[in-house]
Amino acid sequence: MSHENSSVKSILFALLANLGIAITKTVAAVITGSGAMLAESIHSFADCGNQGLLFVGLKASKKAPDPNHPLGYGKAIFFWSFIVALILFSMGGLFSIYEGIHKLGSHEGLSSPFIAIAVLSVSVILEGISLWACITQINKVKHGQSIWKWFVNSRQSELVVVLGEDVAALLGLLFALASVVLSMVTGNPLFDAVGSIGIGVLLIVISLFMAVKISGLLIGQGVDQEVHDEITRFLTNREEIELVINLITLQLGAQIMVAVKVKMNHADTIDQLIANINRCEAALKKHNPSIQWVFFEPDVE
Repeated sequence: MSHENSSVKSILFALLANLGIAITKTVAAVITGSGAMLAESIHSFADCGNQGLLFVGLKASKKAPDPNHPLGYGKAIFFWSFIVALILFSMGGLFSIYEGIHKLGSHEGLSSPFIAIAVLSVSVILEGISLWACITQINKVKHGQSIWKWFVNSRQSELVVVLGEDVAALLGLLFALASVVLSMVTGNPLFDAVGSIGIGVLLIVISLFMAVKISGLLIGQGVDQEVHDEITRFLTNREEIELVINLITLQLGAQIMVAVKVKMNHADTIDQLIANINRCEAALKKHNPSIQWVFFEPDVE
């Protein structure tokens, strides 16, 4: 539940920040004629839509299991996170590059560049607050890991996407701000066009990076090594179990499936063996509430 709350808060912070920034940047782009500013406004509107899709994914992942989806719909959040990465690639990255190339053939200078600089400066502050809020939520669930190690190991695709979007947005704003300042100082609109292309390349790189990360979860990925080892230790320390032979896990959104093969300690009857297995299953789910399904197979070495 704490993981879900962290995700919801991060998405909400990002949505509110991007909506305000998108409207402001659109007005500034119309006034100034800045290609980099227009690229940034499109990027911000795309981000707003992306956060909406993440909410859709979180809601879909809570649907109860049914005969067609016996393990539930938890992986729906992975699908929608992947869609968000594709949108960031297409609507954000490709459009920004297109706009920059279009501006290369246009020699129109910027109108009211100080407005663009003021808007971008405020946007940097707002996006910085959004990124800070996201990192604050990540700190609650990363358990002492570095941000990079958490990113590599995390199974919370929605939080990974919000972090990637916030980083891309902040760097994109800095690109746009630099390009507008250079265009104003030099009087050369080429810098504005180059800034738009740079923003597009940045968004494409980050979106592809996120897509590769999320694709592993979408295809079917187990829990991270720390959780895997924790489950193994817990089962090994149970008095009913002599040896954990094999343990397979599958991350299904916020939920986990566990399939375990163990050598059980001696039981006098089949009924006692079944009771021992049931106690282990119940204790494991209580120990880690994210575990929703346990498939327990007693065996010998």
